[in-house]
Formats: sequence, C-alpha cells, structure tokens
Amino acid sequence: MKYSRKASKAVLAVFLVGVVIAVGRLAFAQGGDGNYTLLASKPGYENKTASDGIKLSDMTPNRTVNVSMGGKSSLKEEPVQTKQALSWETGSGKSYLIPALEIPAFLLLLSGYDRLAYPNSVEPSGEKTYNTNLSTFWDHLNHGPWVVDTDAFNVNQFMHPYQGSMYHGFARSAGLSYWESFFYTNVGSFLWEMGGENTPPSINDQFASGIGGSFFGEALFRMAGLVLEEDGDKPGFWRELGATIISPPTGINRLAFGDRFKPLFPSHNPATFWRLRIGVSPNSELNDRGVSSTIRRNEATADFSMAYGLPGKPGYSYTRPFDYFHFEFTSLGNVDNPFDNVMIRGLLLGKKYDAGDTYRGIWGLYGGYDYISPHIFRISSTSVSFGTTFQWWLSRAVALQGSLLGGIGYAAAGNVAQEGERDYHYGAAPQGLLALRLIFGDRAMLDLTGRAYYVTGMGGADPGGRENIDRLNMGFTVRIYGRHALGIQYTTSLRDAQYPDRTDSHQTVGTVSLVYTLLGKPGFGAVEWRSADQR
Repeated sequence: MKYSRKASKAVLAVFLVGVVIAVGRLAFAQGGDGNYTLLASKPGYENKTASDGIKLSDMTPNRTVNVSMGGKSSLKEEPVQTKQALSWETGSGKSYLIPALEIPAFLLLLSGYDRLAYPNSVEPSGEKTYNTNLSTFWDHLNHGPWVVDTDAFNVNQFMHPYQGSMYHGFARSAGLSYWESFFYTNVGSFLWEMGGENTPPSINDQFASGIGGSFFGEALFRMAGLVLEEDGDKPGFWRELGATIISPPTGINRLAFGDRFKPLFPSHNPATFWRLRIGVSPNSELNDRGVSSTIRRNEATADFSMAYGLPGKPGYSYTRPFDYFHFEFTSLGNVDNPFDNVMIRGLLLGKKYDAGDTYRGIWGLYGGYDYISPHIFRISSTSVSFGTTFQWWLSRAVALQGSLLGGIGYAAAGNVAQEGERDYHYGAAPQGLLALRLIFGDRAMLDLTGRAYYVTGMGGADPGGRENIDRLNMGFTVRIYGRHALGIQYTTSLRDAQYPDRTDSHQTVGTVSLVYTLLGKPGFGAVEWRSADQR
C-alpha cells in the first residue's frame, strides 16, 4: 500500500468525519442557541405564533415572548435548559458516548472510502482487501491469527500512529482524561484490526496505533490547546483553524458541539521553548557496506520542536500525563522521503525534585514514539523508559538543560532497499537517550542529542536478526535579533545489522545543514526560579 494512498485516505476521512459530525450537531448540541419560544407563563395567557402579530425581530435567543389575551406582549428572561458545559478540573460535562460514536464513524468512513477507491486490491487468499463485514470481525475475533504484517514502513510506522492520534483526539477533546483516552485509542485500534481489512489482525499495528497513537495524539492535543489559549477564553478564527490543523478532532468537536466543548484545556501555564528552523543541506555523506560516497542534494529542510513543561517553574506541577513532553518534527524537500523524523517523549508518571538553589528536575516513567528515516535506512519505536529531565544553572547566565532516559520499546528497523517480503525488521528494542542544551543567556545555544536502539528478534518475524542503530544530532545557534537566529546543524546516523539469511549491513549517513531559526521567545528557554540576589 503506497504512502500517498494512505495519506489521501486519512485526509479524506478527517474531512468526512467533520462533515457528518457537524451535521449531527442538531442531535447533540445544546438547545439554547438560536431557539425562540412563545410560551404562556401565567394563567390567562396563551401561546401565540409570529402570525399573531409578534415581530420576528422581537424574538431573541433565550427569551420568552409572553402574549396576553389583549394582544400586548412583554419580554421576559427565561433560561433555556442546556447541556452542562465541560469542566476539565472536575470532569463534569465530559462525554463517554460521543467519542464512542465518533471513532467507529471514522473507521466506517475510512473503510468505505477504501472500498470505493481500491476495489481491485486483493489478498493472496483471493479476497478483496476492504470487502469486510460483520463476519470478518467475528472471524478475526475468534480465530485471528495475530501476525506481524508486511505493509510499507511509512504506512505502519507513521500513518498508523497518526490514525491512532485521531482516536485519542476524539476522546480527549470530549473531556476524557489521558488514561480514559488511552483506552479509547486502543479500542479504536482493535476495532480496525478486527474489521477494517481482510488481512489478519496485526500485532505491530496494535502497538503503533494504540500506544504510539496515544503518545502522538496527546502531544498534538496539548499543542492545539496552547494555540487556543493565546487568545484567552474566546479564541479567534485563525487560532481555531491553527488548533484544528494540529489536532483535527479538537477542531471538529469544538465546531460540532458548540459551547459544550468550548472551555479550554487548562495548561497551568507551563514553561515552554519552541523553535522553527528552515535550512538547506548542501550534501550528504553516505557509507554503505564500506563504500563511501557524497550525494550533493541541496536539500531544503524544515523542523519544529517544542519542550512543554520544562522543570523549575515555581508553582507548576506534574500531576497529569504529558505535563512534560518534548516534540520534534523534521520534513525534507524530498518527494521520496518527505518525513525525516517525528520524535515524542512525555512524562507519564513522575514527580519533581531539586538539589540546592541551582538545580531543578523531574523524574519518572516516560512514554516515547520515534520515527527516524534518513536516506538509506530507518528506525521507529514505541517505548516506555525511566529517566529524568533537568535544568542546572552553571553560572549566573549559563544553564544546562537535559534529559537522560533508558527503557525498552517495540521497534521496526531496516534498509531502504527491498530485501524479502518486507524491507524492515520488528523486535523488542532496549534503547537510550541523552539530550543536552547548553544555554548562554539569551545570545547562543549549543545542543546535542544522542539516541541508541538495539533491535532484537524477539516479538518479530526474524528471530535470528538484530540491528544496532545510533543517531547523533549536534547544533550551534546564535540569536541575531529579537526572535531571529542563525545556526549550523550536523546529523549522523549509523546502522549495523546482522541476519542469518543475508549479508551483514554497515551503513552511515551524515548531513550538515545551515539553518535560520525562529524562536518562540527572544531567548532559548532557560527557566528562572532564582531570587534576584542569586542571579
């Protein structure tokens, strides 16, 4: 299944769900908006209609027009019964029913589109891939078998997690908590595996959509919430549009259900740092099985990263999953490989700590989703890790921020060139991360991030294979004026793979990029908690 095909399906499904749910607003939204009533409120009064001499211009929302027998009328304020507005703090007004209907509606629309768009897609058994029914669901539920499927890497490891983020977003924007939404996301993934296709249900898709999709969806939901918060309690059109682009289910539910889901998610004002970088990579240095080469690409790059809930801000607490998270996305000017990486890590359960007056940190259990696809090989992992995120004031103006994590994931890794039925390998993967940012006041920043993955054969279709993949990213950025900065970036990735049925693989790729950086604020995100005499 080609990537462009899956992408068009996802975009179309989002649009169709929005249309269907917006039309269904009449069934769910509160009854007070735009409803005009003509009621007798006292004995001796009777109901009249506009034809009885009452001007339509006199009828206003949430008002009752009382008409006497003598033809005189008066306007009296009478509240109209409405659905209870959402309260994120108490949970009142949230809905378990709405996302329980939206997620199956999304899946049915997606499946229906597949049937129309790809009628000739046929499985080896002779069955049409998308010609599913209740018997398909029942057969998969009772007999399976659960397998590791052979879909393309970007379909399984990017599009399926994004599809899972939609399930999570529908539940989250209906007022459900993170863990409630996590449950809905996994149920949505399970429903698709049971009845979305005639292919056997897939273990790897359940991980990617159900767990990775939840991590992906929560980061998008939180970022959409920040966009909405910038305009106060009543975001304008462009804020609403921006939030919808980031998290489509959030925008759909805010549009479809009116005031019921309009209360903004309380971020509790986290310390944040974001940057948008645009640059060019003149060339890439490649080494594949001992043969070195230089590819001159002049390739455009764009990346966005955000740290949300940086430690050290007085009064901020970490009581909810993803009260701290880090999100990074990089796109390349390359039609064959447009997405270089998507990387997310968020604190699921933990607490803050300190050491003296100059050190603040958080520690606990983190959830992670990584998708990394350089030019000649790729790695993707859904993981849980233990670790810490911290900030340390080294001097009055110099701060060190960082994260140190170690854990295990379910990962996919492999070569870009097709080898066998699938060009990548699944397995349990011990992994680690070290990320450091050295901040020199508001003038400059040096950053370094290293990732390591050891993909075993456990839990995959190639039990005798293993892959060791390392990725290092280094950069130096100097602020020129206001929020504008310039910098240089170097990224290198290394893959060492061994399989019993093929030649060992040793590959490296390195890229230098010159970048312009737009900063979220005129600085580099150092959190200040020290008193004036300590600075």
